[in-house]
Amino acid sequence: MEMQASDFGKVAVLMGGESAEREISLRSGEAVLSALRKRDVDAHAVDAGDEDFVQQLGGGGFQRAFNALHGRGGEDGVVQGLLESLAIPYTGSGVLGSALAMDKLRTKQLWEGVNLPTPAFVTLNSDADLQAAVDQLGFPMILKPVHEGSSIGMTKVVRELDLKQAWRDADQYDHEVLAERWVEGTEFTAAIVGDTALPLIKLETPREFYDYEAKYEADSTRYHCPCSLAPDQEFQLRELAKQAFDAVAAAGWGRVDFFLDAAHRPWLIEVNTVPGMTDHSLVPMAAKVFGWDMPELVWRILETSAEG
Repeated sequence: MEMQASDFGKVAVLMGGESAEREISLRSGEAVLSALRKRDVDAHAVDAGDEDFVQQLGGGGFQRAFNALHGRGGEDGVVQGLLESLAIPYTGSGVLGSALAMDKLRTKQLWEGVNLPTPAFVTLNSDADLQAAVDQLGFPMILKPVHEGSSIGMTKVVRELDLKQAWRDADQYDHEVLAERWVEGTEFTAAIVGDTALPLIKLETPREFYDYEAKYEADSTRYHCPCSLAPDQEFQLRELAKQAFDAVAAAGWGRVDFFLDAAHRPWLIEVNTVPGMTDHSLVPMAAKVFGWDMPELVWRILETSAEG
């Protein structure tokens, strides 16, 4: 039986928080809030950065939560554990799936363990590891903080002279840093809602890679959806994305990013369990091509909310 707006009860839209992605989360949250209200859902904004956040959430009479928190605290299992303690059903992955997907290193280790393709990598903890990265990966490579999103702290490195500074830049955000072999090819993303992998989006940017500015600020980024791949190839890649999503115990909704190299081989990069929902964001873009407007998309996501 199809759900009615009243079936959801009072819904908390969690946004903001205290991570490096706070501003993007506020924008995502406002977009979700507006879209839910257009479908007559009794939705209310709750900023996880407020001092009394836990009291607001626990004492607000909420029957459900739509999690639009990006980054640490909201996408890593922390708020999911809180919601389960409060017995509030919520959207997105549970504690385990959130924690694993937020950790780029453990995600890649897990994918390797189940024979899913991901670029070679080296973890950086000291100067000695920098030489190991050069020996094992060569150039170019990309350095990433293990626990950040939105490409924060990431640098493409094309020569040894710049390697130490790139490591320091990433280390500002996270003492666990990943060096990953650069994949020369085309970046794609697969949005997943419930059991449905939405049409793939091909990304093109004149910048070195799809960084924070390309994601949220630049008008030069190009998005292609439909992505122009042959239908059978796109189907296989959507299936691969769903496998990668399921492998890290992700659930509800999210996004899987990957590259196709010059030989058309796929290389999985990461899973986002709370993707952006702003006017530049990819999940709403894929949903639109699939036939869902923003209110329909957020309704479908809210329907997947896990029982805490």
